[in-house]
Amino acid sequence: MTDSRIPGFYKLDLAARHAELQARFGLSDADLEILSQGAGLTWARADKMVENCIGVFGLPVGLGLNFRVNGVDRVIPMVVEEPSVVAAVSNMARVVREAGGFTGDADPPVMIGQVQVLDSPDPEAAVRALEGARAHILARANAVHPNMAARGAGARDIEVRRFDAPWPMIVLHLLIDCADAMGANAINAMAEGVAPLVEQLTGGRVCLRILSNLADRRCARARCRVPFAMLEGNGFDGEAVALGIETAWKFADVCPYRAATHNKGVMNGIDAVAIATGNDWRSVEAGAHAFAARDGQYRSLTRWTAEDGHLVGEIELPMAVGTVGGSTQVHPTLQVLRKLLAVESAADLGVIMAAVGLAQNMAALRALATEGIQRGHMTLHARSVALAAGAEGELVDRIADDLVQRGEIKLHTAQAILQQLREADA
Repeated sequence: MTDSRIPGFYKLDLAARHAELQARFGLSDADLEILSQGAGLTWARADKMVENCIGVFGLPVGLGLNFRVNGVDRVIPMVVEEPSVVAAVSNMARVVREAGGFTGDADPPVMIGQVQVLDSPDPEAAVRALEGARAHILARANAVHPNMAARGAGARDIEVRRFDAPWPMIVLHLLIDCADAMGANAINAMAEGVAPLVEQLTGGRVCLRILSNLADRRCARARCRVPFAMLEGNGFDGEAVALGIETAWKFADVCPYRAATHNKGVMNGIDAVAIATGNDWRSVEAGAHAFAARDGQYRSLTRWTAEDGHLVGEIELPMAVGTVGGSTQVHPTLQVLRKLLAVESAADLGVIMAAVGLAQNMAALRALATEGIQRGHMTLHARSVALAAGAEGELVDRIADDLVQRGEIKLHTAQAILQQLREADA
């Protein structure tokens, strides 16, 4: 088992970081070249992935360290441009690791394909006909993807929903086991495949035939339990920190204005892993936010309570992700990052991503409940400002430190400091 603890990793230069990865994960020189030079995706390949392609766009790849999920250490690749995300999640993962790590589980990978029926002359009879033809509908759906059914996956069941005023319609749900794929293409094809049969059974007109991104049959969950004493630091008592985190969560659970920002922080981590693994982060986002509003009010995706001397955190959200198919097979950089994550099943990936989201949320709430969120962002933001001012190499950190000390992290200030340093060096 690879140890996810790499103390001082952030202090190493690129060559030393790559040496660590090569020793721990057996990456080849070609793998490292892909990571360091951004040579993974050429224009020629990108041109086959999207229309009207004019180039490729790079984002930083960081490593979330210190994670232990269900007893297994994981080094987690994260593609994100926002400062402090990787540092914050790694810091919280270290705290949770010392408390035993994250635990989690995931539902079977069942997704929903929707078939919309309009203008049925007898809606009640149409619903009965669809429910009575369950076996026939499933057989027709599975005939579209016989290989999926042969692997033990495929269409499993149906649901029929009837809507009346203001817009009458019937909606057939195909419940499809997607195995280790996200499954969008297969789901859409199956919904298309059953459409003629649905029209025959209902006497209506089939309109939309498409998957739902509210994958509430395919949720992942993660949990952690941290003693108060492990939360102490920076002059703050551990119990006070735990109670502050609980209070911050309660705010998000009752106020949708707070919940939107709260859940954005959760998705900072989850999206970064989705991108690094070639998954559709927009689909994951859509499912998460719809799930957060499932009872009619938009709420927190997490839950935090201080009880029996421990801070207890939980998260549950739809996790429609895959380890096969899609861009995972065509983007060379993704192949390298998958070696680092070393996960094969979509269920395991979903649990890991849920744990990352929980850690990211814990980091944000801890900062909010103690010194405030801005202090934690300050140094990393200052580095970005220094880069924007034109600094390179060791000048970036010198200017960033100066900006933090002044308490004025602004572009014009960074430009002035850079000019002074250049004149002094000259």
